[in-house]
Order: sequence, then structure tokens, then C-alpha cells
Amino acid sequence: MNRSIQCLEPNADQLQTNSKSTNCSTKLSTQEQESQITALGISLSVFLSLITLAIVLSNAFVVITISRTRKLQTPANILIASLAVTDLLVSILVLPISIVYTVSGTWTLGQIVCDIWLSSDITCCTASILHLCVIALDRYWAITDAVEYSSKRTPKRAAGMIVTVWVISICISMPPMFWRQSKAGELTHCVVNTDQIFYTIYSTFGAFYIPTLLLIALYGRIYVEARSRILKQSPKRTGKRLTTAQLITNSPGSSSVSSVNSRVNENSGETGSPVVLNHVKVKVSDTLLERKKILAARERKATKTLGIILGAFIVCWLPFFIISLVVPICKEACWFHPAIFDFFTWLGYLNSLINPIIYTMSNDDFKQAFQKLIRFRYFTS
Repeated sequence: MNRSIQCLEPNADQLQTNSKSTNCSTKLSTQEQESQITALGISLSVFLSLITLAIVLSNAFVVITISRTRKLQTPANILIASLAVTDLLVSILVLPISIVYTVSGTWTLGQIVCDIWLSSDITCCTASILHLCVIALDRYWAITDAVEYSSKRTPKRAAGMIVTVWVISICISMPPMFWRQSKAGELTHCVVNTDQIFYTIYSTFGAFYIPTLLLIALYGRIYVEARSRILKQSPKRTGKRLTTAQLITNSPGSSSVSSVNSRVNENSGETGSPVVLNHVKVKVSDTLLERKKILAARERKATKTLGIILGAFIVCWLPFFIISLVVPICKEACWFHPAIFDFFTWLGYLNSLINPIIYTMSNDDFKQAFQKLIRFRYFTS
């Protein structure tokens, strides 16, 4: 109401009054739009900041938990810790600047910061994706060649895999630095130069499409192998009928089972031949049976986890890399609103939050270590 009073000015001429009233309403609508945009920008900033904070805390907890728990310091968990460090670098080096750029829609930090930010973004996100590949490769070898790979599964081997991941990531992120030149005038957008179609294909296939095909192939083989183990551990009852067994405990943790394993000839009733009963005395360990049940349950849980890991990865990164590959090729024929590109970019960043949740919360040892760490922090504070 006060703003409308300030806008109205008394005039002798009625035409000028109408003109002033029109200008006033236009000015008010412009101010309202600006206030709405400001409110939307603040809300978006808060939301993206909360996502960034969640990524920092979740990955930091993974790193701290593994470093403080000796039981978790295995070659497989070293790879998971390295993945957490990589996602932590994404949240520290990339996401804060990305929040400013996404909300403002204009780059105001200059050419040098733009080059550093783009290189960090490509390197860290590619390294995060490739870490998923080496973790899958490690699990594949551990399942399909358990006996031989157990001697090769050392911290040095895990370190070598991590170094390979970072070398490939740097090789993918470095080429744009050689042909990028400073533009005359003020820089308003910080994006990768898409004029080099060869680099677009090279980077998208090296950072996503080839790793995705590798993940699908590895997790497919792991699923088949885990499924076959579950089926092997299930008791086979075809052609046999187990009669009642008498359980006599002889020692702690073990039992002597006297059972009758009967094989009956179906034609015995017709021929009149006697039924032959084979009496077998078997010694079964209770702890061994219990261990088989636990292993079978873990295999089933692992197969479910594999589907979640692969599904979350594809959902988070596939839309971004489709746009990144298609838009530079079709150029003006394919147009996307900047907000859509920003949404798909942050959907990919969200994978850095999903990674520690999936890889650690599906592991009972991690859950126990998390609880101990939280209780320790609570009682020492």
C-alpha cells in the first residue's frame, strides 16, 4: 500500500495521470518479480547447501570410521575409503562454487578460477565414477577367483588401483586446458569448450559410457556367481526321503546324528522284493550349519545391494551424460533450458551422497563401527 502511494503523483492532465498509473503498475510488477526471484534463489541456495553439507558429513564419517577401526582396514575397504575421499573433494572443491553459479546463473569469478573449477569438477567426478569400477572389479575377482586372489588382495594392490583411477581421470580432464584461451571482455559463463567434438566423445565415453558397460558386465557376473552359490547351499531333496533322526549331543558345538537315509525301489511293491534301508551315521557341526546359513543370507543381501548400486549410479549420471554428448553434436537443433542442465548436473553430484550410504549402510561391520564412533563422540563431549 505504501509503495502505491509513493508511485501516484497528482497531475492536472488526466492522460498523464493514466500514463503514470501504468508506469507505476509496471514498476510494482517488476519489483514483485524481483522479490520472487530473490526468494527462490535463497531457497535454492539453502537446499543445495544442505545437500553439500550432507555429502561432506557422510563421506567424512566413512573416512574417520575406517581410519579408527582396525577391523575395517582391509584392501576392499581401502577402496571404499578412497571413494569417500574423492566424493569429499567433490563437496569441498566443486559444490560450493557450483551453488553460486547455479543460483546466480552468471559466472563472476574470472577465467583462472573457471579453469581450476572445471578441471577439479571433471577430475573428481570422473575419479568417483571410476572408483565404482575398481570396487566392482575387486569384488568380481574376490568372488570368481577367491582362493588365488586372496593372496593378491593386498593394500599395495588397492593403492595401485587408486593411482590408476586418478591418472585416467587427470588424462580426461587435462585436454581442454591446452586449447582454452582467454576471451576478450568479461567472462559470463564457465563451461567446457564443446567445439572439439572429438574431446566430447572421448571424455563422455571415458568418464561414463565405458565404465557403465564395465559395471553392468561385472555386476552381472557377480550376481550370477552369488546366485549359484545360494542355490548350491540349498539342500537337495530329490530322490531322497530323510526319516526322523535322533540327536545325541557328544561335545559342545557339535552333535552326532543317527539318521536313516532310505532309498526305496518304486517297483518293490510289485515285485515283492524287500526294501533296502541304508543306515548311515553322520557327524554334523552345529557351528558349520549356522555359518552356512549366515553366508547364504549375506549372499542374498549382496545381490540386492548390487542392484541398488548400479541403479542409483545410472539414474544419477545417465541424464547428464546424454545431454553432454547430444547437445554438442546437434548444436542449435537441440536446445535445453539451463535449469534442466543444472538439475541433471546436481543429480550427478547427488551420487556422491548415495555412495557412502549404499557401500557402508549395507555392511554390518560399518554399522557397528558407526554406532561406536557416535557413542564415543557423545560421551566425550
